[in-house]
Amino acid sequence: MNLILAANLIALFSLPVPSLAVQEFSISQVRLLDGPFKEAMERNAAWLLAFDMDRLLAGFRTSARLEPKAEQYGGWEQQGVAGHTLGHYLSACAAMHATTGDARFTERIRYMVRELALCQEAGGDGYIGAIPEGRRAFDEIARGDVRAENFQLNGVWVPWYTMHKVIAGLRDAWLYTGEETALAVCQRLGDWALGVTDGLTAKQRETMLHCEHGGMNEVAADLYALTGETRYLELARRFNHKAVLDPAAQRIDALNGLHANTQFPKFIGAARQYELGGDAWTGKAAQFFWERVVYHHSYVTGGNSNHEHFGPPDHLNDRLGSETTESCNTYNMLKLTRRLFMQSPRPQYADFYERALYNHILGSQDPDTGRVTYFVPLKSGLEKNYQTLFETFSCCVGTGMENHTQYGAGIYYHGEDALYVNLFIPSELRWPEPGVTLRQETRYPEEDHTRITLNCDGTVRFTLHLRYPTWATSGTELTINGAAESVTATPGGYIALDREWRDGDVVTLRYPMGLYTVAMPDNPNRIALFYGPTLLAGALGPEERAPETLPALIVGDGAVEKAVQAVDGAPLTFRTVGIGHPEDLTLIPFYRMHHQRHIVYWDVFTPAQWEAHQAAYRAEEERLRALEARTIDFVQPGEMQPERDHAFDGENSRHGTHLDRKWRDAADGGWFAFTLKADPDKPVALICTYWGSDAGQRTFDILVDDTVIATETLNRPAPETFVDIAYPIPAELTRGKTATRITFQAHPGNMAGGVFGLRMALSE
Repeated sequence: MNLILAANLIALFSLPVPSLAVQEFSISQVRLLDGPFKEAMERNAAWLLAFDMDRLLAGFRTSARLEPKAEQYGGWEQQGVAGHTLGHYLSACAAMHATTGDARFTERIRYMVRELALCQEAGGDGYIGAIPEGRRAFDEIARGDVRAENFQLNGVWVPWYTMHKVIAGLRDAWLYTGEETALAVCQRLGDWALGVTDGLTAKQRETMLHCEHGGMNEVAADLYALTGETRYLELARRFNHKAVLDPAAQRIDALNGLHANTQFPKFIGAARQYELGGDAWTGKAAQFFWERVVYHHSYVTGGNSNHEHFGPPDHLNDRLGSETTESCNTYNMLKLTRRLFMQSPRPQYADFYERALYNHILGSQDPDTGRVTYFVPLKSGLEKNYQTLFETFSCCVGTGMENHTQYGAGIYYHGEDALYVNLFIPSELRWPEPGVTLRQETRYPEEDHTRITLNCDGTVRFTLHLRYPTWATSGTELTINGAAESVTATPGGYIALDREWRDGDVVTLRYPMGLYTVAMPDNPNRIALFYGPTLLAGALGPEERAPETLPALIVGDGAVEKAVQAVDGAPLTFRTVGIGHPEDLTLIPFYRMHHQRHIVYWDVFTPAQWEAHQAAYRAEEERLRALEARTIDFVQPGEMQPERDHAFDGENSRHGTHLDRKWRDAADGGWFAFTLKADPDKPVALICTYWGSDAGQRTFDILVDDTVIATETLNRPAPETFVDIAYPIPAELTRGKTATRITFQAHPGNMAGGVFGLRMALSE
């Protein structure tokens, strides 16, 4: 590690209050050795080097009234979050320089930072940005004119979120390359942000923070750590969103319904303020948030959220779809986990980190192109979809740039006389203070052991803490210089080796791996299969399958694991034997599952349960056939063409997708309406499909041609399933008519719907 970088990192951690229990090593002190993580990093490096820097800078130059040198990139880069990618790109290049020493990344950082300095000088007030209407919005806020929604602040799409990415990129550019201009530009941006928020009342700030604002409280706290200027700690506290942080500090899970990725950076910043300012309530909030997300809102990959939102805690079974586990979320959860481990080196932090790193992040990159995922879908029969390299520029493209530069983080930590090995990733660590170099050689998780060689300047005494994973229930084997050592530690802890270490000492550690299952928290008969730390998934091939043809597991006596066998000569490859219906499948690591459809969660039945399931399926098919035969007209709310075909209109009406089914509702006393065909001679009924878990303020009237035929209140009418409710229509309302106008009118302060399906049918 060069002297400039060492000094920068010391500055970053020079003001801990209270002191951190352990420190993470800089990624500049860790070099990856051959293996899947290094391969992913190298693919990412090639992608980063293919970018046109002037295209990333174009919006910044335009905003500063300077002539752009190239055409601005498209996708999100020509929308309200323009410029966020440049921030991620600076962070990714800085990390890539640190972890590889490749000077090409330093050259790119130097050029971009100096271009940003020119933009800042031209702007005159410290602001730099590519956000359309950004300067206008921030000027209004500075005057106390604050208008906020979830993703709109004064008519602009999440401007503070974008500023967070830019400031973080400048911070990382200085930390990892020593580019002094980066710190100067970053500090002027911090002063500008102080000026924008100086005149706001506490109420106005809280209103402002209702709009997604990234981790402004984190980067402001880091500016305090880097400069020692307390005004930046005050700035950090101005960005603490109390509506979200306060419940967590009081150990209240208030996450249900919140946009997930909006929340993570707030808690990373809260954890940082606890370290730097001694703000106990922010520390409590961050720790509780982590516990709730990991143990009550996460899937077996370590990822979380469905359609970008949290649901009720421990209710995941019916939250599987094409938009599970947004990759940004896991990126941020790994950042938060590293922070919390430094505060308190608890093994459960390392257990989660391993699960999420291997089973989500490593598998979120296309091995053929280096493209990255937005979501990693977990519903059976789907496949991973990858963003474009140079057209999309979504949030997960930005974090995707960074994800695969950070594999050296989280492996090793140190205290004054302690060294922690949390992950078994082939790598070499340089620990200069005691004069130690550690080399870890392994093919884990394709093999069950790792070999650690220590090179020391003389004799060095410290405690080597080797993580003992929770999944390693078959014991362990440990040798030092070939001699077996007894182990008293248990899974879910650390093996602590306190001794004098000499040059050339070799520690070999083995954790025998085995198959085991993890069930859905709300459905014990839907399980995932693991082998050691590795999530296994069934390979379905590239072709789409009908839901009823997807394999299930039918198991008589005994456990599922007994009917899953390893495939000879193929590491981490297994096959179900005689339990798959209608077919057995091959299972491979989910992180190696690409360009084909998969099964992650398996439905498990006994033979008797399978027969009952099939009978229920046949009965439901018969019900649907009979319903279809009676149907006069049907509209799918939330789908554009069907709604147009049925003359949709409404006020305060929204639409979306849940469990791959479209819906429409009306909020805050709003309404929506369709025109449906009717029968002029026969009695008819309106049949509405609802999500049976909907509840809350959902009272609304249903009208036929302006006449109320029913008042409905949704209060979990059929939990965790869809339900059809029929509303008979009085004969006089349809007599002689071939069409009627159907309106859903929410009561004041209530919502109407959501409605997942709407049909006119002959009465039974």
